[in-house]
Amino acid sequence: MKIGIIGIGHIGGTLARKLALAGHEVLVANSKGADAVRPFADEIGATATDTKGAISGADAVILSIPLLAIENLPKDLFKDLPANVPVIDTSNYYPGLRDPQIADLDAGEVESVWVSRQIGRPIIKAFNNILAYSLAELGQPEGTPGRLAVAVAGDDAAAKKIAMAISNEVGFDPVDGGSLAESWRQQPLTPGYCCDFDAPTMRKAFDAAVEGEAPTRWSVFKSKMAALGPDATHEDRVAMNRSFAPLQ
Repeated sequence: MKIGIIGIGHIGGTLARKLALAGHEVLVANSKGADAVRPFADEIGATATDTKGAISGADAVILSIPLLAIENLPKDLFKDLPANVPVIDTSNYYPGLRDPQIADLDAGEVESVWVSRQIGRPIIKAFNNILAYSLAELGQPEGTPGRLAVAVAGDDAAAKKIAMAISNEVGFDPVDGGSLAESWRQQPLTPGYCCDFDAPTMRKAFDAAVEGEAPTRWSVFKSKMAALGPDATHEDRVAMNRSFAPLQ
């Protein structure tokens, strides 16, 4: 497949690297233009381009940029992208930490629905409920016992199938997260968020999620993050995430 990836941070960059290694034609871009991403593209065997170039002719697009950057994308960026090409969004809302307060999200709008409105087309939500280290280092071949899972939510079955295939190809069992409106179950501070769960456990975590509960945990999350400190291990971070809604 020809896969355009906008954003080459921890998640987007790891996906670009893995998909290029798997033999896909990968185009990478960010807001600074082709020259800014060329060293990374050359390193992984991808093509450096700008945001429009990453979309042109793509069979799938992965959008892996902060919410503020999504809000500032050109409103017509995706207007010529065929409706059957999935746009896979990996973003999360961290209010008062990484992100400024966004009124619609603070009022309870589902993050993925908000992203869809910003770019003017449906999206598939995936790769947002896995830690960057897990994505880069803990993928396993299909069928491996205990293989970690990635949630995939969206309204278009064919587009969701493509996102699930990508998840499987980069080393993770895809778990159907339901419709885009139901993707709140994979947002930050829900039971299934960044906990290094296998597929059966992630499904249990989704069942345990309570709508509207996660945003009430931000003050506790900030305190726990401060307590972890800069030397926290990956295992420390996973344990903290699991502490918010432990499965019974």
